[in-house]
Order: sequence, then structure tokens, then C-alpha cells
Amino acid sequence: MFSGQLGLLAYRAASAKALGTVLHLHRGTPYIYQGQEIGMTNADLTALGDFTDIQSLNHYADAVDHLGADPDKTLRSMRPLARDNARTPMQWSGGPHAGFSAARPWMAVNPNHAHVNVADQRDDPDSVLAHYRELIRLRHTRDLVALGSCRLTHLDHEQLYVIERAYRGERALVVANLSGTPAELPDAPWRHPGLTLALSNYPDSAPTPGAMRTLRPWEALVFLPAETGG
Repeated sequence: MFSGQLGLLAYRAASAKALGTVLHLHRGTPYIYQGQEIGMTNADLTALGDFTDIQSLNHYADAVDHLGADPDKTLRSMRPLARDNARTPMQWSGGPHAGFSAARPWMAVNPNHAHVNVADQRDDPDSVLAHYRELIRLRHTRDLVALGSCRLTHLDHEQLYVIERAYRGERALVVANLSGTPAELPDAPWRHPGLTLALSNYPDSAPTPGAMRTLRPWEALVFLPAETGG
């Protein structure tokens, strides 16, 4: 799951797509876990009864019962670190128990399942789920994506995550702004002739690397050679 703090909730879908893009365009086998493909967010666990993880419960007992720590402060410290906030049931629909089960699950579903769920995204071409489908399709249809070498550039940039891929004479460029503010692009690195936009998480992204000047918050772009094939 993606934290609800990433880029603030205003960029939940964009940040989910951007992080998915960075993950899937690396070399190696990507894994999709527990709602990433629909942009599920961490749940806001507010009471001790919301936690089921034994490590979290033991921590609370040690801190409060044995060491005399303040219960409210202990809970606040547990919320961002506990594993349970990313273990809520998969959100299949906006219905009861998020469509996960007819019976009450082992823990409460995230309240935002009413608008973050598979049913609402399945036929939406601009959804996080649709973006993940395209990422998977690229790995199945382009050898450059599945097998190419991987090199990270611009490691000193505070906002940009840039990946260059290469395979049998072909090159690809992946650039993502992993922040909630616009990112100005350096001039030189974007001179990649022959590359065209293969995938983006904004509907009106620049068609070629040379046309880029600024990336919007959480904008992620994949540029591949125009010719078809691997």
C-alpha cells in the first residue's frame, strides 16, 4: 500500500502510478502487494483495538503497562510504523466489508474503500489499475523493459528519479518527479533522439524527452523507441 501522506491525498492516484512506474521499470521481477494496483492507502488506526499485530500489541503493553508511558503518545508513535495499517482487507468494492467477505474480516476495512476499490477502477482507463495493466503489458511485450540493463542517473536531484535502460542497441528513459511540487529538468540529459512517450500518468504529458521542461507533482513518464517489438 501507499501511505496516505505521499504527496498528500490530493495526489493519491498520481503518486500510486508514479511509484508503480519506478518499480516496474527497474530491472528484475516486480511484485504487487496488498492493493498497490489500485492505490490503496494506509489505514488510520486510532485505537488499540484497531491493531492485531502481536509485535505492536506487545510494544504497547511494554511501554504503557510496564514502563508507564503515556497511552495516547504511544499510540501516535505506533501508527506510522505498525504493520497493520497496510494489512487491511483488499478493497474489491464500495460495499459492505469492501466486498472482501460476506463475514466481518479479521480487521476493519479502510473507510476510503467507498471510492478506492477495484469495481470503480476496472473499466476506467485513467485509473491506477489501468496504469498497472499497462506497466505489466510493457514488461510482456518489450524485451528492452524486461531484460535491459538499468542505470540510475541524477542521484543528487532531490525530486527526480531517473532510469536509463539499454538492450541490444535500444535505449529507454524513465523519469519521475517523486514529490508534491513541480520539478525543473536539467537541459542536457533529455537529448534522447528516437524516443517517444510510451506511458505516462498525466493525460497530456510531453510526447518526447526533448519537449520536457518541468514535471508536475508526481508526474512519471516512460520513453521507448518508436518502433514496435522487443
